[in-house]
Amino acid sequence: MKDKQMKERIKDVLGSFPFLASWYWYVRQQGGPPPGGFILTEVEEILTDWVEVVKNALPAKGDGKDLFIFAMTRQWISQTTLTALGLKALGHKVTLGFIPNLRWKERGNAFDFHRQNVYVNHVLEPAKEVLNILPIVELKRSNGIPDEFEEFVQESSLRDVKYTLMRDDVDTDHEMFPFRLHHNRNLAQRLFPWIDEHRPDAIIVPNGSVLEFGVVFHMACFLDIPVVTYEFGEQIERVWLAQNRDVMRQDTDQMWQAYRDKPLTEKQRAEIEKLYAARQGAAQWKNFSRQWQKTSSQGGEQVRAELGLDERPIVLLPTNVLGDSLTLGREIFSESMTEWIVSTIQYFMQRPKFQLVVRIHPGEQLSWGPSVYEILDDYFDELPDHILIIGPKAEVNSYDLLEISSGVTVFTTTMGMEAAMRGLPVIVVGDTHYRDKGFTTDPQTWEEYFSALESLMQDPSQHVLENDQVKIAWRYAYRFFFSYPFPFPWHVQHYREDIKRWPLERVLSKEGQEQFGRTFRYLSGEPIEWRRNH
Repeated sequence: MKDKQMKERIKDVLGSFPFLASWYWYVRQQGGPPPGGFILTEVEEILTDWVEVVKNALPAKGDGKDLFIFAMTRQWISQTTLTALGLKALGHKVTLGFIPNLRWKERGNAFDFHRQNVYVNHVLEPAKEVLNILPIVELKRSNGIPDEFEEFVQESSLRDVKYTLMRDDVDTDHEMFPFRLHHNRNLAQRLFPWIDEHRPDAIIVPNGSVLEFGVVFHMACFLDIPVVTYEFGEQIERVWLAQNRDVMRQDTDQMWQAYRDKPLTEKQRAEIEKLYAARQGAAQWKNFSRQWQKTSSQGGEQVRAELGLDERPIVLLPTNVLGDSLTLGREIFSESMTEWIVSTIQYFMQRPKFQLVVRIHPGEQLSWGPSVYEILDDYFDELPDHILIIGPKAEVNSYDLLEISSGVTVFTTTMGMEAAMRGLPVIVVGDTHYRDKGFTTDPQTWEEYFSALESLMQDPSQHVLENDQVKIAWRYAYRFFFSYPFPFPWHVQHYREDIKRWPLERVLSKEGQEQFGRTFRYLSGEPIEWRRNH
């Protein structure tokens, strides 16, 4: 261990002389990736051919926008390179700025960091014929940034700690905070002056919520430069987009305003019914690649018997994955999702006439952090028998739990929306996309929250949703799943397969532009026309 720490210190010293890292890479790696670094093989293999496609596609009149797109990590550098080439081929001037992060969860050393930078720059060399490639670590570091923006860097760094640890109950005293603060401040001090000087027409940022992505998004907002954030969900060939907003907030207000009063056609209703049935039955459906439920539906009464639940009314509390960028910063009145869960359990501990079932999100099996189950175990030595916590690996279908529940309380999980589609009363405590859409109860304070729970428990039958509310829930669900995501060819998690199915020349063809053309225009900052995204 001491030898490893000494080696890291030596590399840090050597890394203070970037030319040494460059020399070492040219001599020892000879064009290949440094040991322990990430590899950009897929991009390297296609880049020369795609650059030729771009050169042949460039319009005679270059009246496109001046765009800056930011990337870090292997997957995002690969995906944004594809996106940048697509935007360039459509006539825009594109700068691709990157930082060659080897690891964002732990501190690396400066020497390996600079070697990785040289490698990425080398891989992207062919693209320099058509793109402006900006290695951000080579920009001069300024002495400081505006005090107001420094405040955000501090806030962002704490959010990054929560995201990295997959816990929302930590603060700036955690040992990881200085590490994240160093990385975010370093990026800001290098990129802020460049952005302020060049003032691109629009900045494009993946995610926009956590890590350096969040810093760049807020940098654009601070400098009053139009910004587009984008992220990928569970659907293949679909992307979420947000203009001048953090896409991870999933702000659907404009979309819903366009569609709220538009009834679903028979075909659309059938489509959302089939999707709901697939989710309930633990089956994959069409272009939805992720399968959260692993256990098919067994029926509510069978699950009730297997879990030892009795006939007392049940309130279901399905959790989110802790620390996910879709949940961080979504508090309305609680300090965190953890605090809300703990407070709800404490509330029900004094009310044995009801049963509380806490369903830990099955998606925790794919995360790197601790389970909510483990965290709750630290808070409670023993729980009364009318409170049940179901772990993420339990072979229980969450939709069977909805079948036997009298009501649901949620933070931001889509299970709340899907519960409303069944007519169940839903109390929403987090700033989720379907809050205030007409089919949920949306408390603003702890007092309102506990009052809503009390009212539900006094007479659950009086809180069953009206038919009109259920119809709105179904209509909204269709729009969220089918109208909110935009068609896009290269998913960050599937780009290896996507570039075979959608090479650049096909994307630029009449077929490709009919399918993806509007999305590329929206990425460049052209205002979104929601009614056209059926």
